[in-house]
Amino acid sequence: MAKRSRRPPRGSLIRRWLGLGAVVLVAYLYYHPLRTYFETRAELGARKAEVAQLAAKRKELERRLTVSRSAEALEREARRLGYVRSGEHLFIVKGIEAWRKAHGALATIAPDGR
Repeated sequence: MAKRSRRPPRGSLIRRWLGLGAVVLVAYLYYHPLRTYFETRAELGARKAEVAQLAAKRKELERRLTVSRSAEALEREARRLGYVRSGEHLFIVKGIEAWRKAHGALATIAPDGR
């Protein structure tokens, strides 16, 4: 009985290797565009997050601007700068910190005046 070879015919092997080579070539040609696509998608996500953060910041700044344009805020800022209304008297008290240090903890008054 003659031994039969387990190896496929030569033409079949060449076709398999050519098929494998074609698959590798296609994968190689798709690699760069796919990598660029995923990098761009990740960068787009980062930019969207940055835009959302900047939009929130803008909204907060617009809210603060609206509040600062109110009459109460204008009056508060004017008083901080030392302006008084007509008919009011301005009193400048000096040495408050030294007086507080001299009289200890009993002399501390809350910042809201209580």
